[in-house]
Amino acid sequence: MISFILSLVALVLGYLLYGRFVERVFGPDDRTTPAVAKADGLDYIVLPNWKIFMIQFLNIAGTGPIFGAIMGAKFGPAAYLWIVLGCIFAGATHDYMSGMLSMRHGGANQPEIIGSYLGETTKRVMLFFSVFLLVMVGVVFVYSPAKILGDMTGADAVAAQQGEMQMEYIYWSAVVFCYYIVATMLPVDKVIGKIYPLFAFSLLFMAAALMVVLFVKMPHLPEIWEGLSVEPLTTKAIFPALFITIACGAISGFHATQSPLMARCMKSEKMGRPIFYGAMITEGIVALIWATVAMYFFYDQPTPGYEQMAGGAAAINDAPSIVNKVCNEWLGLFGGILALLGVVAAPITSGDTAFRSARLIIADFLHLKQQAIRNRLLVCIPMFAGAIALLAWQMSDAKGFETIWGWFGWSNQTLAVFMLWAVTVYLVRQKKPFIITLIPALFMTAVCTSYLFCVKLFTLSQTAVLFISLVSVTIALIWFCEWLRREMSKK
Repeated sequence: MISFILSLVALVLGYLLYGRFVERVFGPDDRTTPAVAKADGLDYIVLPNWKIFMIQFLNIAGTGPIFGAIMGAKFGPAAYLWIVLGCIFAGATHDYMSGMLSMRHGGANQPEIIGSYLGETTKRVMLFFSVFLLVMVGVVFVYSPAKILGDMTGADAVAAQQGEMQMEYIYWSAVVFCYYIVATMLPVDKVIGKIYPLFAFSLLFMAAALMVVLFVKMPHLPEIWEGLSVEPLTTKAIFPALFITIACGAISGFHATQSPLMARCMKSEKMGRPIFYGAMITEGIVALIWATVAMYFFYDQPTPGYEQMAGGAAAINDAPSIVNKVCNEWLGLFGGILALLGVVAAPITSGDTAFRSARLIIADFLHLKQQAIRNRLLVCIPMFAGAIALLAWQMSDAKGFETIWGWFGWSNQTLAVFMLWAVTVYLVRQKKPFIITLIPALFMTAVCTSYLFCVKLFTLSQTAVLFISLVSVTIALIWFCEWLRREMSKK
């Protein structure tokens, strides 16, 4: 518990100190924002700051800081270090910079921002890559709320884990997907702006309530300084698996696809730090709490059956069961219902904005104005048709979810790599301390490259992982130094 307390304090101090430093590096001012300059009553619309924070928090939260933290807890106390250091120095910086650059570029989407600094070819690649990731996010985030709601209404969880899809899961998947369609089509303030504050309160209540229970129980958990003496409950190597498993609680490229949605609703640039940086720190705290709760079950009070979850699809598929157990047994009936509402809302409120972001990215590429419902349908019909096909395959194949989740995790972090490099180029051109994004960009380049070659494509040794990581970082550094030399020579 000492590691948990120190990590909690570190996240708060990270927002107060390093967050202010990052803000000063960027330099927000009083210029007119896209919400005012491009107001259209649909996507560009001024919203109250507190509501923007709630929406941004739910947009980026999803199941990542819950499921990812539960799975990441199997690596032991190393999860604390990645959540804290990753969140402060990589994730929150990434979210803040991507949101602020979107505002500076008139509310531009992620591919537009990346293209502005990494070239048109990269922009086109990122456009298709981003849309593919966003559709995968929507499909993946149908599963977890449908699984929790299905368990609550009597589905056979054992049969579901064996690949037998129960009618309860099919029904709830259909309900969630129908909501996605409605939320994607309507103006941002009609559905999202009205129900998100309630969902955000539920999710924050859940995290706060679990933290109180942790302090009451004061479980004996492994501490950071115990290091390698703590035996991980997974066969996967910490590097690079931990840094892909815990994504949304540390750094996530998906967030950069969501920040432009709120960049189009902010009246002042000076609210960027509490909204973008602050929402990521809040998500880090949620991930920290869930990682600690999971460690309680894994190390202090191991529950029969949970030790079987190390690695693979079983760990992913059973995470909702852990959530159900924790909420019902720790928080009582009312608290459990409210907490489960937050857990169900988290993925739903990321899934709907994922599809919304995909619609806007496709519309920008096709130069289709979105005020007319006809134009929205032209984008949404083929997009949802592809998503339904992917969802049907996932539900019919016992390993469908495992496959999609694995590629989702890698593509999510890869998207963050491109955004970090784009921000680094921006900071160089603005003659600002680019080191704050260069180091995270190099590190995540090594993580994503080694994970792709050593986990997804081949099963290689740790020596090979280290070698590929060093090669990828060296190539990236050589490219950056050569680009920097040319950039300086222009001046």
